[in-house]
Amino acid sequence: MNSKSFLASGEQHNNRCQFVTNNTFLNKELGANGDSYLRSCALRSAQQGNYTEAIALLTELIKRHPQNAVDYNNRGLVYFQSGKLNEALSDYNKALQFNPHLASAYNNRANYYAACGELTAALADYDCAIDFNPGHVRAWINRGITLRDLGQYDQAIENFDNALLFGQLEGHIWAERGRTYHIWGEWNCAIADYRRALTKLPTPDVKADVPGYRLRLQVESWLHELLPTRHDADIA
Repeated sequence: MNSKSFLASGEQHNNRCQFVTNNTFLNKELGANGDSYLRSCALRSAQQGNYTEAIALLTELIKRHPQNAVDYNNRGLVYFQSGKLNEALSDYNKALQFNPHLASAYNNRANYYAACGELTAALADYDCAIDFNPGHVRAWINRGITLRDLGQYDQAIENFDNALLFGQLEGHIWAERGRTYHIWGEWNCAIADYRRALTKLPTPDVKADVPGYRLRLQVESWLHELLPTRHDADIA
């Protein structure tokens, strides 16, 4: 989802992330780093839930580079996160128009299709994402989830197994593989995977990974469903 995009940016900038539209100011004060600055600000705004500002910043980037597929893809993702699905789809399509090989745009568009219940279209785009980037772990995970939604549990497990080969997002993978075993009725396997996931997913003190912590809470709930409830014994 975040290949070559502002979501993967590791650059550190100061906290002056106000929306800047004056290109003269950008060129004078930021020089060649203006684009990186805007992407960093957009990332921070999106992470903080300030989607309006993030979209405005990305729109400024698109004005500066009208054929930059990555910026369209990133703006589409923020539109998607803010619930503006039609705008998201339009930006994903635009990104793929400018770069038909952008794996992250296929993955993001597939997520749009999955959210709309168009699972066959979602699978087709996940396939494209993996074809163009076989190491796209999120696409493997997402395709596994979609196959599970279609009741194709064995194929879903194969996708999660493939995702594990890359040594990334293991907590997420074990959580989703465990959920697949859970729904499939393979409860011992599900319990084992849930426990593995909990060793990797963030605890409450890791504030930077809110989605990961939310998944941890979900895994704990799923695990509770499968483990026997313990009660204090009554002494006659």
